Amino acid sequence: MGKVMIAPSVLGCDQGNLAEEALALQIAGADMIHLDVMDGVFVPVLTVGAGTAASIIRRVDIPVDAHLMVQKPSHLINAFADAGCSYITVHAEVTSHLDRLLQQIRTAGSRAGVAVNPSTPVDFLRWVAPAVDLVLIMAVNPGYGGQKHLDYIHDKIPEVRHILDCNGGGEALISVDGGVTDANAEKLISRGADILVSGSFITGSRDPAAAMERLR
Repeated sequence: MGKVMIAPSVLGCDQGNLAEEALALQIAGADMIHLDVMDGVFVPVLTVGAGTAASIIRRVDIPVDAHLMVQKPSHLINAFADAGCSYITVHAEVTSHLDRLLQQIRTAGSRAGVAVNPSTPVDFLRWVAPAVDLVLIMAVNPGYGGQKHLDYIHDKIPEVRHILDCNGGGEALISVDGGVTDANAEKLISRGADILVSGSFITGSRDPAAAMERLR
């Protein structure tokens, strides 16, 4: 694999100044911006909408992944695609029509991502692998930043890679999100992660550029 990509989450940034915060992270070396979109239903917290995504995208020239932690992603996909999100990631747990959601994302003009919570088996991926551009493996239960990283999800990374490669999804990227720090980054990369999503480890650092380099 090539160089691992670092995708800072802006969840812990100044929520009234996210566009400038995202630009600062790009300048510091981010490869992608991870935007946590929460509806207060699928997860307890309420965060940002497509207008915020558009504001960020106008300021940065790196991809933005809108991670939709929402109960009804079909209602939001087109708005986030229109905002310019390179990736839109939906949770497998919220739908019995995952293929339809993934096709909706691609039809809207974005790349299609699917997120899996820590307890979610990944066998379903073999049925949707050709429609997937990114798999986001959650290493915490979604909803809050700063949670403890769950080491047991590490085995999911090669499992996901195998399923994708064997079922027409060989070009899809694997991302890991939740408690990612320099204490576990090497293990995640060695297991096959393409993208490391990290929030407080980067945005809470005095030197975000150095924090990102430590992850790499």
